[in-house]
Amino acid sequence: MYAIIEACGKQYKVSKGDVVFFEKLEAEEGKTIKFDKVILVSEEGKKVEVGTPYVKGATVEGKVVAHGKSKKIIVFKYKAKKNYRRKQGHRQPYTKVEITAIKSSAEKAEKAEKVEKKPAAKKED
Repeated sequence: MYAIIEACGKQYKVSKGDVVFFEKLEAEEGKTIKFDKVILVSEEGKKVEVGTPYVKGATVEGKVVAHGKSKKIIVFKYKAKKNYRRKQGHRQPYTKVEITAIKSSAEKAEKAEKVEKKPAAKKED
């Protein structure tokens, strides 16, 4: 099972157990985080749910593993023959998240049906 989620202005394809690097999120290490903006949920060989724009009732849960900064990139600007040169470094902060669960609206409906189908205890008069 995999899902496509929208977070930090980008779209990510995730499945259970994946470790994903997001732009810096405001969450503490070890805390659970929920992603409600699920664009697509696909179960292996069963059903594909596509949202308009998001799948209703679908969530993706993850655990914040760590915060950090990525490798330094060099931003270098220059103009030929004008003696204009600017060198700048940048390290993008990130949040490392491990995906723990993908819950689709179909799963929630199945669980609700199972609860309803349980036979009630018979009363004898």
